[in-house]
Amino acid sequence: MNNSAWILILGSNSDIAISVAKKYASNGFNLYLAARNIENTRKTASDLIIRYDIEVISLYFEANDYKSHVIFYDSLKIKPLGVVVSFGMLGDQKRAQDNFSLAQEIINTNYLAIVSILEIIASNFEDLKKGFIIVISSVAGDRGRASNYIYGSSKAGLSAYLSGLTHRLHRSNVDVMTVKPGFVKTKMTEEMDLPNFLTATPEEVSHLIFNSWKRKKNTLYVKPIWKYIMFVIKNIPNKIFYKTKL
Repeated sequence: MNNSAWILILGSNSDIAISVAKKYASNGFNLYLAARNIENTRKTASDLIIRYDIEVISLYFEANDYKSHVIFYDSLKIKPLGVVVSFGMLGDQKRAQDNFSLAQEIINTNYLAIVSILEIIASNFEDLKKGFIIVISSVAGDRGRASNYIYGSSKAGLSAYLSGLTHRLHRSNVDVMTVKPGFVKTKMTEEMDLPNFLTATPEEVSHLIFNSWKRKKNTLYVKPIWKYIMFVIKNIPNKIFYKTKL
């Protein structure tokens, strides 16, 4: 690996992002860790510097402040080889149904904010004719369901956007990977009773992301069973589907 190469991780305080950071750090990459809570990011950075003897720079990044995104990316003295986008917002479906401000925040965070920063980065990678983009999406976007359709719709839009971005950047030698983890044991899901056979750990996610990136995969279902589960869910006839509580 090229020890001078930098990776930008947006939303670097999530459990998945921290695990991904460790994976790239252990393979000799330098890191930009960007998040809103820069104090937590600095703690992670200190640990990675000591543990892996790499360079790590902590940066403040506000996903929903779209006007700051160009300034943020221009401030990177060495442009990254790749970017991993790990920020997002699950929200509460029932609350969001009754509170448009919450629904809007979910959609903005999971879709608009990512489009805003990635269009900037994609143009840079396109000019350089190299780079990679990895984004955490969700199986929830594969079919809208009553239990999480506001969150799911934002992820559906994100996955469709990434599909188009993959098509656009392919001719420029820039790889794009959409990651659909399914259930993951993180701070965001700690209150949920998740089935073990469908649930990955952040370490599993980061290991598969890294290996799939090396193989230039475009779409990654972390637990392969999710691909088949969602295939079935997508193809359930509406007459039957509407009777379920999915």
